[in-house]
Amino acid sequence: MADELRRSFIKRAGVAASVLAGSVVAVAATTQNSNRGEGSDAGSGVVVGTAHKKEVLYKKTQNWSDFYKAAK
Repeated sequence: MADELRRSFIKRAGVAASVLAGSVVAVAATTQNSNRGEGSDAGSGVVVGTAHKKEVLYKKTQNWSDFYKAAK
């Protein structure tokens, strides 16, 4: 009895895995190939804006100096 249940579970798991693999292949085959390299904003996650302000990533302050001294 336990062997029958185990075998039926393995059969169902195998069928589910093959269906999943087939659907992944089908989606991959029908999805449009988009360029994600430099100069492309399709799917890269980078928001391109038109702001004229300079982006400031670091401003030297006493707190940063203390932090970098402690990090050494």
